[in-house]
Amino acid sequence: MQSLPIISVAGLNSPDPADRARVAAELGRACREVGFFYVVDHGIPAERIQRAFGDARQLFELPLRDKQAMSIKLSPHNRGYVAMADERLNPRAGADMKEAFNIGTEFAADHPDVVAGKPFRGVNFWPELAQWRDRMLTYFNDCLELGRLLHKGFSIDLGLAETHFEEHLAEPVATLRLLRYPASAHKEAREDAGAGAHTDYGNITLLATDEVAGLQVLTRQNEWIEAPYVPGAYVCNIGDCLMRWSNDIYVSTPHRVRPPKRERYSIAFFLEVDPDAIVDPRDVVPNAEPKYPPVTCGDYLAARLNATYAHRQPGA
Repeated sequence: MQSLPIISVAGLNSPDPADRARVAAELGRACREVGFFYVVDHGIPAERIQRAFGDARQLFELPLRDKQAMSIKLSPHNRGYVAMADERLNPRAGADMKEAFNIGTEFAADHPDVVAGKPFRGVNFWPELAQWRDRMLTYFNDCLELGRLLHKGFSIDLGLAETHFEEHLAEPVATLRLLRYPASAHKEAREDAGAGAHTDYGNITLLATDEVAGLQVLTRQNEWIEAPYVPGAYVCNIGDCLMRWSNDIYVSTPHRVRPPKRERYSIAFFLEVDPDAIVDPRDVVPNAEPKYPPVTCGDYLAARLNATYAHRQPGA
C-alpha cells in the first residue's frame, strides 16, 4: 500500500547549493505526485511541540461559556473558537464533530491594517491563562519560519529564484489552529465525521498530531490511505492556492479525519501569503498557458472560507 514520503529538510539550510537542490527535488516530487509528505529534521524542539499540545488541552478544558466568549462568530477575520458541529468542511456530508481555536498573525489594535478593517487583519482572542499567549506566539513563529523554509525549497524545485516567495511571506495570512476531536460514541458514524473530506485552501498546511489515528489521504488511485503518527514529524500538504499558483504542477489532495476511538488532538498551521499578494500562475510558469486568472490571496481565501461557515456573511 502507498505511504507518504518522509523528507528531511535540514539540507535547505546548507550553504551547498547541491544539498538545497537535492531536498528541493524530493519536495517537488512529493508535491507533484501525492501533495502530502512528512517533514523531519525541521528544527522545532520536541518539547515545544508537546507544550503546545498541553496548552491546547488547557484551552479546550475551559468552560463552554468562556470559549464562546471568544467565538469565531464574533470575528470577521477567521479568529477564535469554533464550537462542536459548527463547521462543515464537506457541506454535503454534514457537520464536523470537532472543536477548534484559531490564532492568526498577531497585530496590535492600532495597527494600520486593523484600523482600516482589512480582511484577515484583525486582533486575536486570548484566553485568560498564564503565559498562554506568549507560548502560542512562540510556536506560531516556529511554524512560520518552517513554512518559509519550505517555500524556499519550492522555489528551487520550480526553477525560480530561491527568494521568489519571500516577499509575499512578510506578514502572511497564517492561522494556527488547535483541534480537539472527541471519542466517537457511534459505531455507525460516517467515515469522515471528524472532518469532512476536503482540500485545504492556502499554500501549505503543517500538521502536528498526537498518537491517535484519524487522518486519511486520498491517493491518485482513488484509495484512502492512513497518515500514521511519525514521532517528531509534521505532516505537510499542498493547498489549493499553491496548486493554482503553480498552474497545477503541484497538487492539492483531498483528506479527511475519521471519528477517533479515543479523544484526539492535532495542531494545524495554515500558511497563505500576504493578503494583497497576487496569485498569478504566469509568475511561476511563465511559458505555460495559465489555467487560472490572477486573484489576490485575500479574495481567494475569503471566498473559500465563506462556504465553510454557515454563519458567515459574504466578504467576511
